[in-house]
Amino acid sequence: MTPFMNKDSLAELAAEIGERLRCLRKCNAANVRAVRREHSKQLAREDPETIVALALLLRDQPGFEHRFVGYELVSHHRGALASLRAKHLTQLGRGLDSWFAVDALACYLAGPAWREKQIPDSLIHRWAKSKDRWWRRTALVCTVPLNNKTRGGSGDAARTLSVCRLLLADRDDMVVKAMSWALRELAKRDPDSVRDFLSKHENELAKRVLREVRNKLKTGLKNPQRK
Repeated sequence: MTPFMNKDSLAELAAEIGERLRCLRKCNAANVRAVRREHSKQLAREDPETIVALALLLRDQPGFEHRFVGYELVSHHRGALASLRAKHLTQLGRGLDSWFAVDALACYLAGPAWREKQIPDSLIHRWAKSKDRWWRRTALVCTVPLNNKTRGGSGDAARTLSVCRLLLADRDDMVVKAMSWALRELAKRDPDSVRDFLSKHENELAKRVLREVRNKLKTGLKNPQRK
């Protein structure tokens, strides 16, 4: 396969990947990733624009597994990941309708791009103010790659808490769970800033967030088992 595939070749490849995914005997993470890995090898020499374009074509196919493969193709292509800007992420996120789609976009693409300052804080803040619950969740989950060591994070209390402040009063279940996750990840890096945040906003945060984050600070677990 030569670099710089044309639109027709990209469409054919997207259709081929889609057919392979539909024919999987078990559509689990291991099998889906096996398909993605094979195509990552084939596409290693392609330019970033081609990889992002392919991910957009896969986004439009029905089923989360297509979107997931597209996101991972970008995530595992160094040039494509480094090329992401606000317009790409907005396009890649079009049609978000589940927590797992949100978390894949935020953890694999948008969060790392934000961490590397490829996109501005203002974009994440705009998502946090969206009327769409899934974009608000995306804003919070984007903080995870700032703080999670295995995802390349080294800790960023300022950017994390700036998003959390925007969503203090949000009681949508998907947003509340993401708030807890964001603060628990930061607690691994900067527990003092999280304790201070909880103290200042105790009357504004959801009880679930207070309980789970305090458990994490005290025991290292979100929901420790009672004896």
